[in-house]
Amino acid sequence: MTDIINELENRGYIEQLTHEKEMRELFQKESVRFYIGIDPTANSMHIGHFVALMVASRLQKAGHRPIILMGGGTATIGDPSGRTDMRQMLTREQLDSNVEAIKKQAERFVSFEGDNAAIIVNNADWLLGLNYIDFMKEIGTKFTISKMIAQECYKNRLESGLTFFEMGYLLLQSYDFLYLHDKYDCKMQIGGNDQWSNIIGGVELIRKIGSEDSYGLTFKLLTTADGKKMGKTAKGALWLNPEKTSPYEFYQYWRNIGDTEVRKVLSLLTFLPDEEVDRLSSLKDEKINEAKKIAAYEITKLIHGEEEAIKAEEAAEALFGNGGNIENMPSTKISDVNISILDALVETGIAPSKGQAKTLIAQGGITLNDNKIEDISYKLNENDFKEGYAILRKGKKVFHKLEK
Repeated sequence: MTDIINELENRGYIEQLTHEKEMRELFQKESVRFYIGIDPTANSMHIGHFVALMVASRLQKAGHRPIILMGGGTATIGDPSGRTDMRQMLTREQLDSNVEAIKKQAERFVSFEGDNAAIIVNNADWLLGLNYIDFMKEIGTKFTISKMIAQECYKNRLESGLTFFEMGYLLLQSYDFLYLHDKYDCKMQIGGNDQWSNIIGGVELIRKIGSEDSYGLTFKLLTTADGKKMGKTAKGALWLNPEKTSPYEFYQYWRNIGDTEVRKVLSLLTFLPDEEVDRLSSLKDEKINEAKKIAAYEITKLIHGEEEAIKAEEAAEALFGNGGNIENMPSTKISDVNISILDALVETGIAPSKGQAKTLIAQGGITLNDNKIEDISYKLNENDFKEGYAILRKGKKVFHKLEK
């Protein structure tokens, strides 16, 4: 087996390890089953989840077997880690729908074929039917309140009001690890460094019950040079779902990162060889823009596929010819968002007449927000103006902004 722990360390992923010596030995001598938990509090993962999926993918490529745990049960509570308030309660139907959407996204990053094929499980299958008294007798007695409230995930909430409901999250996540350990021979949990307390809970629970083969690994959160979380845009999180964050917006985010963030992004979010990461990260001044373009393309390709990455790259190059941002784009203010696509093309001057507009559409030359328009009777709607504007494009180089 390859020394995957060392590889992860060299790429800058690892923040903390439990039982480091034993873990390194274990991962070099056998195929290890590990798990990553994703709570379906939305119908899409965001860029923070992507780091976890990259770690899972690298571990799998090195011969180890991932278990993707969908938190259909724990999400009914919501992890209090890093929160100053209680998470919004979701219905069972909302959670089930979110689970299915996230499963499809996870399948892009880990393989479900071969000897170490990934496994997807949903902790709702074993958590929702637990008997409270039996659970607290078996699991609750292994945790002390004094130790729990001293942990980072609870400290920030003690003054603002930590509910007993939320406090149970640590017990349930720890039980998840125990369940997967016993049923699937899972020996390690991975997660962001904000999950350290929860991961330690599971590792210690398994060891208290009598098994010494439980381990935890956390990876660094994706942050900017000033310590803020990356992946925040004007409209919120940078989502992996193209309907929530378009491939073009996604590409542009990475194209516009700071110079000091290039190495981190290339190391954590691409599979480029170490030598290429070193070369691109060492570029200076204007040349560093080439590294940003490559990073944006590679990351967009992993999330949205090569075709969408190429389209986003071409659109960005054309836009940069207009000065590099949407503010420099010609714009037209419209009085009705439900304008027909033909009227919009004529009103913006992209087409001189409705006849010419129909021809452009028939030739596949018109896109709206990076979606090709094929229906000449299409009418725009509020969904086309999520940012307060919509972008019409003719061919590869003619852009126009519609403002409502």
